[in-house]
Amino acid sequence: QVQLAESGGGLVQPGGSLRLSCEASGTIFNINRMGWYRQAPGKERELVAVISSTGRTSYKDSVKGRFTISRDGASKRVYLQMSSLKTEDTAVYFCNAEVRSRSYREYEEYWGHGTQVTVSS
Repeated sequence: QVQLAESGGGLVQPGGSLRLSCEASGTIFNINRMGWYRQAPGKERELVAVISSTGRTSYKDSVKGRFTISRDGASKRVYLQMSSLKTEDTAVYFCNAEVRSRSYREYEEYWGHGTQVTVSS
């Protein structure tokens, strides 16, 4: 089984910072793309940031310059450093990864269960 586990969410005041972490575990041969999505109350899930296996990144326009996505050396962990947080950033943040469990298996999409980020004064 392949599992993704997020951590680092919480309550923060506007202008504050949070660092989200996600670790992939289980039978893993290779991880290609990893990313962060979020879903606010009454809204659809949206892409926040994505990072490729080679380190190329892409961001939602509204978080550019404030959020930074990164991966560790083993490429089994992905982080989202969030700064200058705004109330509109409040949402459940989900980790996403494209994982090949074995060399003869195709890549499959996996999702974490989400971590709550609340920005409020």
